[in-house]
Amino acid sequence: MDRKLMWVDKAWSDIFTKVKKTSKDISVDFPSMTSEGVYCNTHAPWAWVVGFWPGLLWLLYEKENYLPFKEIAIDRESKMDGPLDEYVNIHHDVGFMWQLTSIKQYELFDNHQSRIRALRAASHLASRFNINGRFITAWNKNDVSAADPKGLSIIDSMMNLPLLYWAAEQLDAPRFKLIAMAHADTVLKEFVREDGSVRHMVEFDYLNGDVISYYGGQGYNEDSAWSRGASWAIHGFALSYKYTGESRYLEAALRTANFFIDQLPEDSVPHWDFRAPLDENTPRDTSAAACAASGILLIAELVEDQDLKEHYFTAAVNILKGLNDKYATYGDDNEQGILTGGAFNCPKKLGVNCSLIYGDYYFVEAMSKLVDKIKERSTH
Repeated sequence: MDRKLMWVDKAWSDIFTKVKKTSKDISVDFPSMTSEGVYCNTHAPWAWVVGFWPGLLWLLYEKENYLPFKEIAIDRESKMDGPLDEYVNIHHDVGFMWQLTSIKQYELFDNHQSRIRALRAASHLASRFNINGRFITAWNKNDVSAADPKGLSIIDSMMNLPLLYWAAEQLDAPRFKLIAMAHADTVLKEFVREDGSVRHMVEFDYLNGDVISYYGGQGYNEDSAWSRGASWAIHGFALSYKYTGESRYLEAALRTANFFIDQLPEDSVPHWDFRAPLDENTPRDTSAAACAASGILLIAELVEDQDLKEHYFTAAVNILKGLNDKYATYGDDNEQGILTGGAFNCPKKLGVNCSLIYGDYYFVEAMSKLVDKIKERSTH
């Protein structure tokens, strides 16, 4: 093994050991963010984060075959049936919710009920497509105050498109894929700037599709570069290329990844916004780092040039090593999260310098990919 990667096996073992313990201690159904080290519940079973905890457990179960992880994940997935049946609170983040839970259980165990759940979620997501604007509407009434939600779309949406690509394959129904690609094209046009930075929120006229306004959202302002938004774009465009083979999506993934990598500080863990005023107290966002690292590892698999493969692989490893060395909580029994240093919403001063369940999820996802890649390299 490359000596620079010798830390990976121990890190994976530490993650597994940590989650074995915390899975017994986390009493809430769907952890969201920590307060004084303890994971708090989400506000409702339709909240966008509910898939990350069972999804994280599935990632560990796949490699470690630890039965309690399977049992918890199945239990949490069943609790998510309420939002599917209720319908009215369903939003654009159903991919985060059912991609990581129901599709994963279907892939592992051929569970028919899980497949139906994911297909229903995909149908919900497709129904949010605005045909004139060629975008997927983000939130519902009363979910946002900055704009009319009927015409609002956000960069996070890119991470939900795999649910539509999957449904298209499952049902041999190209309409799902066409909707996903139409939305990705709109995001590429209106969200991704020439320099590779991205906007968080764009409001369209919901009748004619014209852009009305750009919003900073969870970024510093409308012209800033929110780092987690950048990670959604990197990872989301890479996934769209994986499912479609359309080169413009890979080009977008590369452009956004290059911007992200170029802005990183010495330890490779980004501040919460690349254009926010910077001093020693500026918060980092480990969730942005983890999601970007997972997406950049995917880019390393997708590009054909060997030098590019090594460039992006090394960049992702550097991010993960920075997270592991400075923000991992393996030996701290007072912290239920795997990573500290997350930043949920800095403008509102919510969830800053805490553990975020999606940061934990993407760290485990990226580390799982890295473990596999190291094994693959050792056999060649």
